[in-house]
Amino acid sequence: MINKDALVRVKDYIPDIYVDLPYSRDDNFTGKRLYTFKDAYLRYGTVLKLKAAQEYVRKHGASIMILDAYRPAVAQFIMWEVMPDDDFVADPRRGFSKHTRGSTVDVTLVTPDGNPVPMPSPFDDFSGGAKRVYDNTPEDAKRNILLLEAAMEQAGFWGYVNEWWHFNDHDIYPVLEEPEFELV
Repeated sequence: MINKDALVRVKDYIPDIYVDLPYSRDDNFTGKRLYTFKDAYLRYGTVLKLKAAQEYVRKHGASIMILDAYRPAVAQFIMWEVMPDDDFVADPRRGFSKHTRGSTVDVTLVTPDGNPVPMPSPFDDFSGGAKRVYDNTPEDAKRNILLLEAAMEQAGFWGYVNEWWHFNDHDIYPVLEEPEFELV
């Protein structure tokens, strides 16, 4: 039996989930590659919850795509240097980010074959369009985000008010400063 605290590769437990990590490339808001790994890693307990969310959206004709999961502490410092606004980036000097704990995931919905669907705003939109207020959101995007929120909440996550893509596991884990794979 795997310990729920173990950091694991998500695709090993949810093979049909999609993964596209912008922070593993330089085409993200920092303009820098923040980590070298291309796979999403989370705590095993968090992966089990994400698996339940994936099963929920699959029943509704969609799939989840992971945009960020575990994030090294060094990446959090770089993000804060570029965007020192704690509405969007956690100040690493005040306890890092829940991403550095391996229990937070940034996700979006895609079609079952991995194509994007309309969402309220682009990922890492640092404007009001990313907030979880959907009054001016087109109906198709509103339907998609409400499906994603329902899936994640029923599975044991809670969403962050300023970013529709950001979901925290209700379980708390310690910061992981030295995982067992290569970092930038």
